[in-house]
Amino acid sequence: MKIPRLWQIVPVAVVLSMGIIQPNLAEAPSIPIPAKLKSDPLVLNGKSGGTVQSNCGNISAVPSQIIQVTESMPYMRLTVDSPGQPTLLIDGPSGRFCVLADSYSQSKPELSGYWQAGKYSLHIGQLSKEQYNYTISISQQKKPK
Repeated sequence: MKIPRLWQIVPVAVVLSMGIIQPNLAEAPSIPIPAKLKSDPLVLNGKSGGTVQSNCGNISAVPSQIIQVTESMPYMRLTVDSPGQPTLLIDGPSGRFCVLADSYSQSKPELSGYWQAGKYSLHIGQLSKEQYNYTISISQQKKPK
């Protein structure tokens, strides 16, 4: 093999290998949410907070959870329970929403109502730079008054 020909092959091989070897950003698996939950509430766990500063607190670079609502639901309630000051950033078919805890939700970020079918990326953040374990409860039951 001639040397000039080798100089043509090596750069091509390097570029191709860079396309194959990319950093694998771990994304949470998508969890299907059917029209009728098998267990109510459905409970998901993870770690809140992160290094990315957003208008919804400190979040991770990748979603904490990804849910796939398989059919539009007339009512679904999603509640985050975590120490500290948790936040909930939802990015879905209807847009992007930041939910903060309030006295009505007993200091737990909560969003309830109609949910259209689609993929929702959930970022569980913290107003502080701390990280805590969290629990998400997904229910189709209305909150008792």
